[in-house]
Amino acid sequence: MDLAAEIGRSVRTSFHHHASSFRSTSDVRSINDNNTNNDDETELQWAAIQRLPTFERLTDEQDNNGGGAISKRVVDVTKLGALERHVFIEKLVKDIEGDNHRLLQKLKQRIDRVGLQLPTVEVRYQNLVVEAECEVVQGKPLPTLWTALKSILCAITQITGCKRQAYKLEILKGVSGIIKPSRMTLLLGPPGCGKTTFLQALAGKLNHSLKVRGEITYNGYKFNEFVPQKTSAYISQYDLHISELTVREALDFSARCQGIGNRADIMKEVSRREKQSGIVPEPDIDTYMKAISIEGLKNSLQTDYIMKILGLDICADTIVGDAMQRGISGGQKKRLTTGEMMISPARAFFMDEISTGLDSSTTFQIVTCLQQLTHVTDSTILVSLLQPTPETFALFDDIILMAEGKVVYHGPCNNVAEFFEQCGFRSPPRKGISDFLQEVVSRKDQAKYWYHEDQPYSYVTVDKLVNMFKDFHVGKKLDEELRQPFRQI
Repeated sequence: MDLAAEIGRSVRTSFHHHASSFRSTSDVRSINDNNTNNDDETELQWAAIQRLPTFERLTDEQDNNGGGAISKRVVDVTKLGALERHVFIEKLVKDIEGDNHRLLQKLKQRIDRVGLQLPTVEVRYQNLVVEAECEVVQGKPLPTLWTALKSILCAITQITGCKRQAYKLEILKGVSGIIKPSRMTLLLGPPGCGKTTFLQALAGKLNHSLKVRGEITYNGYKFNEFVPQKTSAYISQYDLHISELTVREALDFSARCQGIGNRADIMKEVSRREKQSGIVPEPDIDTYMKAISIEGLKNSLQTDYIMKILGLDICADTIVGDAMQRGISGGQKKRLTTGEMMISPARAFFMDEISTGLDSSTTFQIVTCLQQLTHVTDSTILVSLLQPTPETFALFDDIILMAEGKVVYHGPCNNVAEFFEQCGFRSPPRKGISDFLQEVVSRKDQAKYWYHEDQPYSYVTVDKLVNMFKDFHVGKKLDEELRQPFRQI
């Protein structure tokens, strides 16, 4: 018997909701009805399992050696071995792009069939200003005895109450917009325009030394009304890992630290409604959903799934490594950083430069999986990329273009070329749209995209582009949506 088929048909478990967790109540034994002399005992054991609180009455018949015997086997998903997890995921996701989309669709269809709806998150930011206070040093001199003594004297004068000369630097300058669920948004902008600060602000991960004004809300709730870190995940552009762990151990550790969120509650409610309606779920989907709904497992099935879609399964048992010991490559570390956050139950993801060190093909594959996650599960995803290819750019629904700490454009990708053409700039036929957008806001590159031959060119400042966007139909629609408060449920 094929191991993958056997696991997919036969894996079942029981769950018990205790102290806001969803755990197995007992070890479920394997039942094999191959011997006709033990029919009565087998049926009694099977009936006992069926009476467990959330066990679904799913049996598959298989002709065993032509004898017509019924083969039933129940496996505890909390005790799946490494080989079983690997084979099961290989069966579910053979082709990453096609099978992953099919898996997500089946998960969504099962939830929709019983009338449940996955929670969604709409992120709004209005008049957002982030300031940093910088000390004016008038040039950093070389370290000498005098400069060291001078710095000590300056520190003493600050303690005694003397004011130091400081300068307030605005990183974000009154930006506003809406990041909607089920629409994947691309964040573009030249280096130093404030993309990282913007992502950290939306995720609630800003340094406390920065001063923030304006308002950020998740579904109408401000940051002081909930814990944003439990709803969103920020993926840093820096790869910080425990070098002694293997890739699998790092992902398992991340999964245990971040928990399962409301997966257990959703699984319990789905099972209850299916039992009431007499709905029989697909064995593979039932197995997967139950396996990722158990909290505190040392080895998670979700880990094998994340490694598969990110291409980390080939280095699963290789240590991460660092500058002192050899480990996985830089591109694999970048994918591991992404995976450590994707394994969480968060509904909003803010990803900062996740393509650094990756080739265009790998980036396209990862962004495709993110697009499928966004569209099928109604997640909220904002991704910052430096130079996406035209194929990768086409996967996004919306785009935020930043320059000098301001949002120049925030809206559908299909309308961004129309907006800049209205401003007097046109992308050449063979020019990538992402490269065009990053260069058209630059003083040194803007002139080559001016297409009005009968009008002299003059530099269009970022402030002027921002005002033009407010008069553009996409900007007007965005302003109208911001004026209407979010309807809290």
